[in-house]
Amino acid sequence: MTTHAPAAKPANPLIPGRQVGVPTTMRATVQDAYGPAEEVLRPDDIPVPAPEANQVLVRVHAASIHVGDLVSIEGEPIIARLATGLRKPTNRVPGTDVAGTVVAVGDAATSLRIGDQVFGWCTGAFAEYVCAAEDHFLPKPANLSFEQAAAVGVSATTALQLLRDRAVFGAKVLINGASGGLGSYAVQLAAAFGAEVTGVCGPRNVDTVRSLGAAHVIDYTKEDFTRGEQRYDFILDNVANHSLARTRRALTERGVLQSNNGTSGGRWFGTLGTVIKTAVVSIFTRRQAPPSIKFTTREDLLTLKAIIEDGRVTPLIERTYPLSRAAHAIEHVKTGHARGTVVLTVEAPTESKS
Repeated sequence: MTTHAPAAKPANPLIPGRQVGVPTTMRATVQDAYGPAEEVLRPDDIPVPAPEANQVLVRVHAASIHVGDLVSIEGEPIIARLATGLRKPTNRVPGTDVAGTVVAVGDAATSLRIGDQVFGWCTGAFAEYVCAAEDHFLPKPANLSFEQAAAVGVSATTALQLLRDRAVFGAKVLINGASGGLGSYAVQLAAAFGAEVTGVCGPRNVDTVRSLGAAHVIDYTKEDFTRGEQRYDFILDNVANHSLARTRRALTERGVLQSNNGTSGGRWFGTLGTVIKTAVVSIFTRRQAPPSIKFTTREDLLTLKAIIEDGRVTPLIERTYPLSRAAHAIEHVKTGHARGTVVLTVEAPTESKS
């Protein structure tokens, strides 16, 4: 019996000239409603986007998941829908942090070429191809795999922005929630900046946090750092398992608390109440930093790329899932117990497989 390989998908006629092996359709994880990932996410074939003049098309090798993806998929807190779409998601394909290979470039794109291995951010990362402005992508750090490079995005840039002016050489810094996606970067970056780092985590992550560069590690099941005698110049709180006032007790006289407590809170407003409280308290005491909204920037990715390439920071990946199991990966992240970052891997599109 003779078998035949499936016919290759035709080249994308919407992409002029500067492309290589680009099909008309791609596999993606999509959603048409808000809700639990296992209920609303599904695989689908959708058109491959065509890059505009200043854009590039990237064949995705890996995409990572962060807590913001949970918000955009579940639509909670509901107030967040003002940004993601009131009745249903504005963007059908979730995901932002990505790494892959450039396969097409717009006529005005000059900094990247076909074949370049890149990492960066975009809309719709949970797909075989993504399209965004060329300045959203940088050459992939040579010492990272695509999976590791995809994990450098929201979590790493947020940690950098929160710590850059605080974790100075010699400062005593405490990271509460030191083993998560953001926390694992925060420990490494603070250590890279010359701070004396204390990481707070659960018992299964003690050795991991120490390996990231923490000089001291506190197992929160055995010790409450807010009741200890040690005082810190800066506390980055990613957990918010203590009140603001109680956490500030662990500060030095001139120390500062930066609260960054993830997605906990009510269904309608999430952490907005805590954010407002933090903003008000920060008016009356310099020991409480105001709420901080961070965005990924090219400049911060350039900084991180340099720090990563000189070996001071390495992305921590707990687990990888194939794109087809995106819903399972999201549910794992939702538990709040993932060590480091969870990454989706994307196989080569059917038409390019041998």
